[in-house]
Amino acid sequence: MSVQRDGGCQCGAVRYRVTQEPLGVRVCHCKECQRQSGGAFSLSMLVRDEAFSVLQGTVKSFTRSSDSGRSVTGSFCPECGTRIFHRAELYRGYTNVRAGTLDDTSWIKPTASIWMKSKQAWVRMQDDLDHVELQS
Repeated sequence: MSVQRDGGCQCGAVRYRVTQEPLGVRVCHCKECQRQSGGAFSLSMLVRDEAFSVLQGTVKSFTRSSDSGRSVTGSFCPECGTRIFHRAELYRGYTNVRAGTLDDTSWIKPTASIWMKSKQAWVRMQDDLDHVELQS
């Protein structure tokens, strides 16, 4: 289904558009998302690469190895540091967009929680979410 959802970083230097419904919205509890977000988890949505485009600005990227040794490239605004998206070698052809960077987040409803083994003990989970352990 064709949609148009725009988003961007905190300072407005980077703007992007998503033109398809996400394949899912996930609450990720991995240590990297905790470190990157400065919180207990991150909220991300998986979209096909062709459904994601940067409209304004240039992102800066860095690549790290996941626990499995596969690469993950994170992209962020070089001005304010807001993480916008990342692409993982494991999920070639897909972009993982940080859902909280969308202009309108009112429609977002997570469909799963992932990396539960890293979840902070104080986090309480919704009963209606799938709890999935992934391989990185």
